[in-house]
Amino acid sequence: MSPILGEFMSRWTGPPTNAKRARAMTDLSLTILPETADDAAPIERLLDRTFGPGRYAKSAYRLREDLGHRLDLSFTARIGTLLVGSVRLSSIRIGETAALLLGPLTVEPPFRGRGIGHALITRALSEAKAGGHGLIVLVGDEPYYGKAGFRRIPKGRVTMPGPVDPARLLVCELADRAFENVAGAIRPDWQAT
Repeated sequence: MSPILGEFMSRWTGPPTNAKRARAMTDLSLTILPETADDAAPIERLLDRTFGPGRYAKSAYRLREDLGHRLDLSFTARIGTLLVGSVRLSSIRIGETAALLLGPLTVEPPFRGRGIGHALITRALSEAKAGGHGLIVLVGDEPYYGKAGFRRIPKGRVTMPGPVDPARLLVCELADRAFENVAGAIRPDWQAT
């Protein structure tokens, strides 16, 4: 290596002269923001990458397809300006009881395992509770969602409008005993939209 190239490389790769500035340049912290209408297309592309076209055949997707989701209770995760995750909530009824359906929850594969999904869930649950909602249901894995307070719904107590593994039908009570005496079919809540 020539002396000039060596000097250039040592300046380029050597320790920064201003460590505080270097930290600021690499500090790309996670930000959870309310979803906006402008997020729709990037979130759809993210869902395409993470779930693929087969997601439309799932019962939870079929339930949401005509209803849509609530922007006021749906959130994005960003690192810097990069969209890395999303969670959505939709208004439903279980029998005659108002509730919310969580999903889809998605995180870009390279960013999984870093708490982004749980940060999105935590924000969604917190905002739903602050808005006076008492129940959230979802179709998912209890070991993952149980960390956020979800538990399995007793088999037969609640039904989806399509096939669902009953072990994956979960509920989270945002208010004391909000799920007590609740039973029936899950359906869109057209009055809430």
